[in-house]
Amino acid sequence: MAKKADKAAQYVPIIVYIFRKYWAENKSEFEFHRDELVEAATAIGVDRPDNLGDLIYSFKFRRALPPEILQSAPNGKTWMIEGAGTGRYRFRLVEVGGTTFKPREDIAATKIPDSTPEIIGAYALDDEQALLAKVRYNRLIDIFLGLTTYSLQNHLRTQVKGMGQIEIDEIYVGLNRNGAQYVIPVQAKGGSDKLSPVQTAQDIACCKEKFPDLICRPVSAQFMGDDVIALFELTCEAERVLIVEERHYRLVPSSQIDPDTKRQYAMRS
Repeated sequence: MAKKADKAAQYVPIIVYIFRKYWAENKSEFEFHRDELVEAATAIGVDRPDNLGDLIYSFKFRRALPPEILQSAPNGKTWMIEGAGTGRYRFRLVEVGGTTFKPREDIAATKIPDSTPEIIGAYALDDEQALLAKVRYNRLIDIFLGLTTYSLQNHLRTQVKGMGQIEIDEIYVGLNRNGAQYVIPVQAKGGSDKLSPVQTAQDIACCKEKFPDLICRPVSAQFMGDDVIALFELTCEAERVLIVEERHYRLVPSSQIDPDTKRQYAMRS
């Protein structure tokens, strides 16, 4: 934990330096190159980050931008970082609420018989890996979207025009009852990581470029604790990522789903 805190403290002055280098009151977006992070560290007298990509990833998906940056945004707006090509990134103003989203607390969780092999839970290396495995083994994408789906690839790294390299946590392909074909990019977050519309927008752009003949239905998954998994179906309208549907699922032994619960679920069908 101390090492993570030290890294965060090191990253803040570097990203603030980059922001101040380009920011002006009339600007709603501007770009910078990853190499400038090294120049910034030298200029302000801090150690060069061991992993430049982690610095960017941290502020894109893991933690809020520093107050020195956020306070410069006009009312109703906030700053975000997104990809802008190979080795390039962009600060952009977006509407407040457009940088992260989180599960609602007022949604009932549907009980699902837990089909996750115990050995998977024992040896998963991190929360994200465990979450992707639970979603896959319990066919939660099928249940959530009402499709028959198949996992195509984990951690797909590829280049997207205008964004540079991106990574999709897991990508599924699927069919509906009429034979329509879909591509489902899945974003998974565990622990303290935040679900990010930036990553969803990148996933959508990738699917449009790599799978132009398939219908894209992006999904985000988040651990909520107590074996509850929140799933979101998302869409992009006017450069904003919006929630289409949110559902919560609790993985339990079959013995914990009593007859009354089964009848209750049957009435929803």
